[in-house]
Amino acid sequence: MKGTLLVKNVKHLVTCDGDDRLLDGVDVFIRDGVIAGIGQEAGTQESGTQESGTAEDVIDASNMVMYPGLINTHHHLYQTFSRNLPQVQNMELFPWLKTLYEIWKHVDEDVVCYSALTGMGELLKTGCTTCLDHHYVFPGSAGDGLLDAQFGAADALGIRFHATRGSMDLSVKDGGLPPDSVVQTVDQILKDSERAVKKFHDKSRYSMHQVALAPCSPFSVTGTLLKESAQLARELGVRLHTHLAETKDEERFTTERFGMRPLEYMESLGWMGEDVWFAHGIHFTEDELKRLAETGTGVAHCPISNMKLSSGVALVPKMLELGVPLGLAVDGSASNDGSNLLEEMRVAYLLHRLWWSRQAPSAYDILKIATRGSARVLGRDDLGQIAVGMAADFFLVDMNRMELTGAQFDPKSMLCTVGLKGSVDYTVVNGEIVVKEGRLVRVDEERTVEKANLAVKKYMGRSSCSLPL
Repeated sequence: MKGTLLVKNVKHLVTCDGDDRLLDGVDVFIRDGVIAGIGQEAGTQESGTQESGTAEDVIDASNMVMYPGLINTHHHLYQTFSRNLPQVQNMELFPWLKTLYEIWKHVDEDVVCYSALTGMGELLKTGCTTCLDHHYVFPGSAGDGLLDAQFGAADALGIRFHATRGSMDLSVKDGGLPPDSVVQTVDQILKDSERAVKKFHDKSRYSMHQVALAPCSPFSVTGTLLKESAQLARELGVRLHTHLAETKDEERFTTERFGMRPLEYMESLGWMGEDVWFAHGIHFTEDELKRLAETGTGVAHCPISNMKLSSGVALVPKMLELGVPLGLAVDGSASNDGSNLLEEMRVAYLLHRLWWSRQAPSAYDILKIATRGSARVLGRDDLGQIAVGMAADFFLVDMNRMELTGAQFDPKSMLCTVGLKGSVDYTVVNGEIVVKEGRLVRVDEERTVEKANLAVKKYMGRSSCSLPL
């Protein structure tokens, strides 16, 4: 956004900055998508706030708490159209995947477009301002516009978007899990990966579009693809992402097939370093966590998905203690059944309180994982906190709600201890209001839902699975 925005009289500002400041009764002035000033009131000597009288947009936040925008470090948006299916509710990862691939092999541009609009729309309405999506299903019949459809949806909504050019080249006939129709050759994958990076990746500060390379998992890709993807990513200057250490089945797969545990296998192929992050990371040993910390290799923590698929509980307290880069993620909607990072935060807080007691991260620690931690995992030093010079990505919650009555005593912890059961009041991305009074600003919600439901019905109609439409 090229313009100015004043958020005035913020009741409580949770900065998540380096000093963990909580500021009361301040104004925040934004110019051209960047935070230009923070002060006690407009007209003070704080940089930028003296100009606030000329702001083009003004939000009165007298009764509101302001938080940095949440950052989702791992998602599968296309799965929004295959959630809450009765056939898979009691399955664990491998049988769950094999069942759902029979649906996912029918993905097309309409499915990708409308699942992205609805999934990212829900994220925006619940305070998420940056979304990373891991799309790895590319049926031969779908054409080459799937990532284009995702970026189009992100731009329509106004969300900051990181796409991955995911991939699979190991099908059932070769000992993998996916059907033949959704795998590609290494040459096809690398060629389209380079195209996607050149077309969409913007490495500049405050960029709205970035791309990473993301072969799906050790049990759906070959070592050749993993190694050559790492080489290409480093040539192109982009990041690397995949699933790892999610289940014991995966551990058995790599041990039996390669004679190595999952992390050792990935490191042998060049998959360690500050430009790499893994989704889940549940079954790392303490020595492996030390190795992640030493190399700056990150983890996207997905607590709800891990719980639903009975995969396990990640060693989050030990990751934090060792300094492993750690972000939060909702994972695919089919293994979460939602796209809500606020819910993910509260579940993460409660899960680790139950599992680790006094060793568990605090409620505020979880907020920082979902903001500053996630920004680090994605390689962004311009996101994740509210401070002068940072991108103007944040959300606002009105405290004058029945469900928040009596919750005002610790704004830093409130989102995890009490939680927020509905939409936030405002979401701002790149200095632009994209959610206002709990509603998406840039798209017609009712019309989008109508079109999305038609796309779901058409999509499921192509599946041989017996499903209610």
